[in-house]
Amino acid sequence: MTRTSAAVDAPVAGAWEGLVTTALLGTDRRTPPGSGPGPEAPVALLDAAATETVRRRAGLRPARAAERPQAAPEDPRPPLPPAAARRLALLLADRPGPSGGGRRGAAPDLMELLPQWLAGANARGFAPPPHALPALLDAARGRTDLRPAVLEFAGPRALWLARLNQDWRFALRSAPGGGAALPHVDDDERVQRLWQEGLFAERVALLSALRSREPAAARELLATTWATERAEDRLMFLDSLRAGLGPDDEPFLEQALADRSRNVRATAAELLSALPGSALAARMAVRAEACVAVDHTQTAQATPTTPTTQSTQSTPVIAVEAPHECDPAMERDGVVAKAPAGRGERSWWFGQLVEAAPLGAWSRRLGGRTPREIVALPVADDWQGELHAAWCRAAVRQRDAEWSRALLGVPSAPEAGGPGAVSLAERAKLLGALGAAERAEWVAGFIATHGLSEAFQLLGVCAVPWSGPLGRAVVDALNIARDAGSYPWSFSGVMGLAERCLDPSEAGRLDLLLAVPDEPENASPGAGGYWAEAFQRLVTTLRLRAAMAEELGAP
Repeated sequence: MTRTSAAVDAPVAGAWEGLVTTALLGTDRRTPPGSGPGPEAPVALLDAAATETVRRRAGLRPARAAERPQAAPEDPRPPLPPAAARRLALLLADRPGPSGGGRRGAAPDLMELLPQWLAGANARGFAPPPHALPALLDAARGRTDLRPAVLEFAGPRALWLARLNQDWRFALRSAPGGGAALPHVDDDERVQRLWQEGLFAERVALLSALRSREPAAARELLATTWATERAEDRLMFLDSLRAGLGPDDEPFLEQALADRSRNVRATAAELLSALPGSALAARMAVRAEACVAVDHTQTAQATPTTPTTQSTQSTPVIAVEAPHECDPAMERDGVVAKAPAGRGERSWWFGQLVEAAPLGAWSRRLGGRTPREIVALPVADDWQGELHAAWCRAAVRQRDAEWSRALLGVPSAPEAGGPGAVSLAERAKLLGALGAAERAEWVAGFIATHGLSEAFQLLGVCAVPWSGPLGRAVVDALNIARDAGSYPWSFSGVMGLAERCLDPSEAGRLDLLLAVPDEPENASPGAGGYWAEAFQRLVTTLRLRAAMAEELGAP
């Protein structure tokens, strides 16, 4: 007690630092204040440290209390039904196991069902339970594809939380204005202030919101600051004009063709070429038509149209003469002069011209033929692949259903690429120009003829849930693959799509596939058991999706 009292009565400047130094060096090398060397030195050091700790704490001056955070905003949406809230907790608690090999087991992948659950909850306009918000934000932090749906569902309280936790700051960047409400389109003063003073993300959100409601007002707002914007910003702003694109945008886009940024010029030209009546489309049509013509001096032998036709028919050939130069006028209209590595310059220029020309011009140029008749014509000198690929890009850009059908061909065609050289990726894009029902019917026919080996990309563009014929075509093809004796891992991508996209009402039809089949003689060892496991997971997932929809009150 005497030693402690002396330390309290005689404070020394820098005492704490001295004690720390003594502890680091050791009491054998340096004795603590008020003590000599020996076995009592460590005890004296600890006593002195305890006393100094009390002094330091007692000597602290009271600080001003931090400002209390504002209360969380109200969420006026109706709360989740209790069963749906419990389901959300289960989905958020699921964590993917360690990846090892191709076997996934029979249990559904709950995290893969979370996007579908969020879509259903957002469609019904429910608000999340407050205690689920941290887990929702953690899930969106780890998966960027979830962020739009999570932030829509989480609502304003998620943004309030994000301001209090650095780990969730992404929510403030993802939400326009960090949760600040965009001004009404009629509030000209607030619109102008946000456009002039807002952050880039806020300005993009404002322009997109205006464009969706008042396309002309958005374009006029962009024009007020266009000349002073950075090139990368001009490109992003220009891209927002895709929504509601119309003939009234042509004068502004024509001015953008003279922009100092090549990327801005290219985007302006692409948008103008999507307007078949634009002056740029007309200029491109003249250039493209000069490169393509029907050559009646060359003929090809066509396949007989009916079984009774005994003699072959002669059909004219499309001749192609690609441009020999890329002049300044072509460059101004968006043609990129420098070809990529390994690509010929003339074919590169030719493809860009055809892609930007209005598809309606080709019937007039090629003898009044329909798109299907034009696509069926042979093309001389190995130009068919380049010509058809450019027509594919034009059909996608111009959203032309008739040309898309012609280039797709019939799904049962023996050639996997359809007419000409239409690739799998091009077919997937062409399908996007068709209605949902027609798209599903075409893909179902393709699967029935060609199986699932090339169907993954095509299935990805079909509306969810899959239509009855498409779902049955997928299940039948999976059953055929099972009977062939191969492992199901080769079809894991399609199986994963089926779990998310197959209509849950199909679950009962799959019960017959749950048994382990007799394995054929040349089957892979154990393949039947793995297939039964995969179908069990599929059936369980479909029934889980049906339960999720029922809990959310979906029809």
